[in-house]
Amino acid sequence: MNKQEFLSALEKGLAGLPKDDVSERLGFYGELIDDGVEEGLTEAEAVEALGPIGEIVTQTVAQTPLKKLVRERVKRRRGLKGWQTALIILGSPVWLPLAAAAFAVLLSLYIVLWALLISLWAIFLSFAVSAAAAAAAGVVQLFRGQTLQGLALMGAGLLLAGLSIFLFFGCAAASRGVVRLTGKIALWIKSLFVGKENNYEE
Repeated sequence: MNKQEFLSALEKGLAGLPKDDVSERLGFYGELIDDGVEEGLTEAEAVEALGPIGEIVTQTVAQTPLKKLVRERVKRRRGLKGWQTALIILGSPVWLPLAAAAFAVLLSLYIVLWALLISLWAIFLSFAVSAAAAAAAGVVQLFRGQTLQGLALMGAGLLLAGLSIFLFFGCAAASRGVVRLTGKIALWIKSLFVGKENNYEE
């Protein structure tokens, strides 16, 4: 792929972004290709060194504020034809409640996911606190001369401490997964405004 083919494909992938942002990105990657050629690479090698166009578009969309994408989409929608506007208005009693219901269901699932994560952390905290309390109570019992009860409490404390450590790693992994999922959801929402349905030429 040469420079012009790359820039054309990139422009197509970034079609939903504001024109100024697209021009800035095209200029930036055009300069990178020119720098690569000046350093002795062929145009194709310089293009290849930039990586897949799909990844560049994804990264650019992720860095673009959602507010800017929405504003650009609204600006473009102002150019709708009369029949398109009429169709949207007439169909609103059908698509608007369906869209609202779908949004409510997805939001509920997302909230439930966070609630489960918070519950996991609460269980970990309760295990950790219980482990410390059991160990402290065991030491007190030992000082009182109640060896059997003291050892039992200290054993329970050690067991709870082990479980809390196990839970900590599980909670940390779950938290990373939810944060990653949140990022993917945000990127997916942005892609709706950009029109990521474009096929990128790799």
